[in-house]
Amino acid sequence: MKLFAKKILLANGWANEQTLTIEQGIITDIVDGETVGAERAKGVVIPGMVNCHSHAFQRAFAGFSEQGSEGQDSFWTWRNIMYKFLGQLSSQDAEVIASQLYIEMLKMGYTRVAEFHYLHHDINGENYANLSAMAQAIFAAAKQSGIGLTLLPVLYRFSGFDTQAPNAGQQRFINSVAQFNDLVSECFELAKLQANCNVGIAPHSLRAVDKSSLLAAVKHVRALDGQAPIHIHIAEQQKEVEDCLAHYGQRPVQWLLDNAELDKHWCLIHATHINEQERQGIIANQAIAGICPTTEANLGDGIFPTEEFLAEKGTFAIGSDSHISVNPIEELRWLEYAQRLSKQQRALLTGKDEKSVGANLWQQAATGGAQSTNSNTGALAIGKQADLLVLDDSQLRLYAHDDRHLLDSMIFANRENPVLDVMVNGHWTIRDKKHALEQVSADEFANVLAKISV
Repeated sequence: MKLFAKKILLANGWANEQTLTIEQGIITDIVDGETVGAERAKGVVIPGMVNCHSHAFQRAFAGFSEQGSEGQDSFWTWRNIMYKFLGQLSSQDAEVIASQLYIEMLKMGYTRVAEFHYLHHDINGENYANLSAMAQAIFAAAKQSGIGLTLLPVLYRFSGFDTQAPNAGQQRFINSVAQFNDLVSECFELAKLQANCNVGIAPHSLRAVDKSSLLAAVKHVRALDGQAPIHIHIAEQQKEVEDCLAHYGQRPVQWLLDNAELDKHWCLIHATHINEQERQGIIANQAIAGICPTTEANLGDGIFPTEEFLAEKGTFAIGSDSHISVNPIEELRWLEYAQRLSKQQRALLTGKDEKSVGANLWQQAATGGAQSTNSNTGALAIGKQADLLVLDDSQLRLYAHDDRHLLDSMIFANRENPVLDVMVNGHWTIRDKKHALEQVSADEFANVLAKISV
């Protein structure tokens, strides 16, 4: 197919009057002017966004944990409520929730998701007859919605540092290293059966895996794919840092830098509480910081040192994590605003060659997200996958919308969803802000919610 755009954000900057040729999901040519027979995009075209961190089942949990407990709420009390919630979900429920979430993601401009998947077993913590039953539910949800998927099965063994025994709420997560590696191998086979999918792994955190488990899991996935993404929760909470210091005598990120061979395929999720040495170590090893601003705010985690990290040429991606929000625009707005509030300055997250905060954040998050998923996405250029968004001109015309200001207006001024159409891997998944299955999906999702209590 051919797609003509009056205005488009290409990998090398804004351009006018361009026609893209798309074959088998890949942009094979970009030429000046409108080619005969090309479909006309109804608005400005920009790259789709990658969601680097998702726990799909938690979308149904949003709203259940905001009651408060006399000022004693924290990540850890939230987690206990979450355990009670997930103890009620079947594999069919998980597929319904993920399908609804992925449709919501597409409508808001996410074209690919990295699913940090740790709900492996049945409600009693027993293995399903098919070890990959829950993973199959995620693959099915991605296929049904049309979103690109990077599945990251999670290795979870312990409840805390020093190989503490798992608690009752974690029984659905737990695998031996051998069983986990079998699961990963099964997921690689499943990915071969579905377009626009790949597989990596996610050692959950340093509190949930020990050194030997982590290294064994990495060795196995590297034997399957030398470029497979590896994601890990790290330094999200101050307590985690304190516990790591007590157990290993090192801060979490520093321990990881010293004990694992980090490279550009590692994504450190949150990495909120890091010092200068750790920050520079992440950058030196070309690892990605996976920042989840709305979830980190909702959980009271803290603020990632984004200004310093970007000034030193660090690579970041964004994720919606617990899905208290499913909106890349809001994630990027929070990313900038948190820096403004902590530094008491404005317009901090610009680039050396890009003075627009909005344009800088969108492009860096998209390319960083592509790196975090080892996917051929994140920018619009010849040879890249055709993952793109068409923006609603009827909204953007009400704000400053020349090249310098368009993405700033989209992120900071506009309060409606500006995404009109969404293309993933050369296929339209959203047209005129609608998904073909959105009503059926919403009804099924509501039915799941109706039977849940916490």
